[in-house]
Amino acid sequence: MPDQQSGKNIVVIGGGPAGVFAAIEAKRTDPAASVLLLTDETCEPYEKPPLSKAVLTGKALPEHALIAGPKGTAAHAVVLERTAVVTAIDRAARDVVAADGRRYPYDALVLATGSLVRELTQLPLGMARVHYLRTEADARALAAALRGCKHLIVVGGGLIGLEAAASAAELGIRTTVLEVAPRILARVCDEETGAFIADQHRGHGVDLHTSTAIVGVRSAADAVEIETSTGAILSADVVVVGTGVRPNDALAAATGLNTDGGIVVDEYCRTSDAAIFAAGDAVRFPAPHGLIRLENWKHAQDQGTVAGRNAAGADETYRAVPSFWSEQYDLYIQGVGYSPTVPTRRIRRPFPGKSLLVFEIADGILVYAMGINAQRELSAARRLIERRIPVDPAALADPARPLASLLKASV
Repeated sequence: MPDQQSGKNIVVIGGGPAGVFAAIEAKRTDPAASVLLLTDETCEPYEKPPLSKAVLTGKALPEHALIAGPKGTAAHAVVLERTAVVTAIDRAARDVVAADGRRYPYDALVLATGSLVRELTQLPLGMARVHYLRTEADARALAAALRGCKHLIVVGGGLIGLEAAASAAELGIRTTVLEVAPRILARVCDEETGAFIADQHRGHGVDLHTSTAIVGVRSAADAVEIETSTGAILSADVVVVGTGVRPNDALAAATGLNTDGGIVVDEYCRTSDAAIFAAGDAVRFPAPHGLIRLENWKHAQDQGTVAGRNAAGADETYRAVPSFWSEQYDLYIQGVGYSPTVPTRRIRRPFPGKSLLVFEIADGILVYAMGINAQRELSAARRLIERRIPVDPAALADPARPLASLLKASV
C-alpha cells in the first residue's frame, strides 16, 4: 500500500499497456509520488500482441515480452500489486476497494481497465474445446490444445481471429474461418486490401467462409460440431472465438462516472470526476469526428502516457495519431490515422510482390494510410498525417516518388 507520508498517492487500475505506461509516466513526472499499479493477474504485466502469434506457435512465452521491460515495473519505481481484483471505488473517501477487503487510498486515480471478450451464447466461456484469447493463461491453454489439434475452427474474420488462423496454419493444422460479414476485415480495410489478405490465407490452406452465421452447436466428447447458416455441419477438435471485445467500463459506471459505450474522458484523459483519469480500450475520447473508442496497443500506450502524466500534475492533451499492426504469415499489416467514413479520394500506390499501400484523402489532406510490408512508407505517411500537409494525389500514387520527398517539399 502506498506510503501516505511520501507525497501524492497515484493508483492505476489495470495491467495492460495503458495502465503500465500511465504508472511509469506518473512516476517519471512526479518522482516524489507513490505510484501503485493494480493488476488482477498473478504475473508481471506482459504484451498482448504475441499471444495470438508467437506464443501460439511456440516461438515465445508471455514473460519474454514484459511491457515495462525485462526488469519489470520495479525498475521504474512503480509498486505492482498482483491479484488485486477491484470491486469498488469510494470516491468520497478516495479509496479503491479490492475483493479481499484491501483499500488503496489515492489522490489521483487512473482507470485502465481494458476490454472484455464478446462472448457468443452458442459458444460460451468455459465450454469444452472452446477458447477465447485475452490473457496469457488463455494463450497457454490454446497453445496446449493446438499441439494435438487436427482441425481448428476460428469464429471471426477480424485481426485476432486471422492471427490465430495464421498461427494454426503455420503449425500445419487444418483451419477454417467463419465470418458473418460478406468479407473478412470489414472494419479494418477496404475491400481490395481485404481480398488480398484473404488470398494469402487461402494460399496457406485456410478455408474462409464469409456471410456465414452459426445456427447450432453440439458438443461431443472429442469434438465440437457447428451448424452454419449455409447448411454446412463442421466438426473441429478446437474452436477459437475471435468476435471482438467490449469496453470493461462496469467499475466506472458503478462508481457514477460518465460512461457511454466506454468511459467518457476529455482531451486531458480526465473523467467526469476531476481526480480520476482513464485510458486505453475502455475509454471514449474526443477525436476529429466526435467521441470514439480505439482498441490497439499504440493507442493504449500513448493515451496511458498522457493520463499518467496528467494524474501526476501535468496538463497535456491527447492528440496522438492512432495506428495498428498485425502479423500474419509474412505479411506485416499496418494502418495509421483516422479513416473517414467516406474519404474524398482513395489512392493505391503500386507495389511489387506481397506489398501494398493505400491512402485516404479528405479535403486535400492525407488522413489515413494502410500498408502491407511497407513500414518505411508508412513512417513517412504518419508524419504527413500528423503535420496535416496538403498532398498531391498523383505524387502519392507514383511509386517512384518517395513519400519523404513530400515532407521535404512542404518545408
